[in-house]
Amino acid sequence: MDAAPGQPGPSPTNSAVVNPGGVGPRLSGLTDVLGMLTVLGILVLVFGLSSRHFWTWRTLLSVVNQIPDLMVVAAGMTLVVIGGGIDLSVGSVLALSGAVLGIAMVDWNWPLLPAVAACLAVGAACGLASGLVTVLWSIPSFIVTLGMLEVARGAAYLATDSQTKYIGPRIERVAQPMPGLGVSPAFLIAITVVLAGQVLLTRTVWGRYIVAVGANEQAARFSGIGTRRIKLMTFVLAGILAAAGAVFQVARLSSADPNGGIGMELAAIAAVVIGGTSLMGGQGSVLRSFLGVLIIAVLQTGLAQVGASEPTKRLITGAVIVLAVVADVHRRSWSGATAGVWSRLLPMRRRGREGGHP
Repeated sequence: MDAAPGQPGPSPTNSAVVNPGGVGPRLSGLTDVLGMLTVLGILVLVFGLSSRHFWTWRTLLSVVNQIPDLMVVAAGMTLVVIGGGIDLSVGSVLALSGAVLGIAMVDWNWPLLPAVAACLAVGAACGLASGLVTVLWSIPSFIVTLGMLEVARGAAYLATDSQTKYIGPRIERVAQPMPGLGVSPAFLIAITVVLAGQVLLTRTVWGRYIVAVGANEQAARFSGIGTRRIKLMTFVLAGILAAAGAVFQVARLSSADPNGGIGMELAAIAAVVIGGTSLMGGQGSVLRSFLGVLIIAVLQTGLAQVGASEPTKRLITGAVIVLAVVADVHRRSWSGATAGVWSRLLPMRRRGREGGHP
């Protein structure tokens, strides 16, 4: 449809983003997934040959039951990054939300569900505050969430008097393996969140708007998309999911620690980058971020089993992140070249089907 008089015409870049699903993008996404599964398989093989305890059912269950908090935090981070932002505060928001959960259950003697609701509300409020400052004053989200990182961490220390709140069995069952399955309710909930996030991103108009805003915010605005509202909601969702991560972490540790979540933002960003989400925005996948979480978890578990020291684990993990960023740059170049080829081939095929001549 032609643009109305006085209105800008559709941007080729934006139209391609709002209507994803062409052969080129699908092929690129499939290639990314296969590449990540290959890396995961290589890690499992190497650590399995290096440690006799790695190829065991117990190790597998240990890995999957320890990652629900990072899974949901990475899902929220994925949405923020695809939308063109970044959230460095998720670890501190997790700590503050967990502190509120511990206070509600220990000091106020609340039941589990109301305490969880209060925890999620705190996460949503932190995300809302970061999002409002970012979109209303057009301040880079890197700076805003760096400030929120300190604010939320300080609030967690003040709320708990820097003391760990021991909760005990009332919350442990959330993270305990279920009889017959071996996995915890937390892992099943986290898997549901990942799948819901992927559906939201790829099968809803709102998800396509997130991609459009991250790819070209100005073009998205000219197309009538409420870019501020979209970006604000990604930060709110990231805050809620950070709080959900707090529930899972507190359940696993049986206590709320104001020091919890330190480094969680870096682990989430690492999972997102390893999963192929572009730090430039406009491209990514919640499902691939989950694979990134698995790669990080397998890497850390394997290094621990072969006796690697903490500095060595940090060095190797950091190197993997740098390599993932380099791979992302090359992937974007390859995707751009592939998109150009398909943009030339598809019109030729269409004309051929209609009986025309190239």
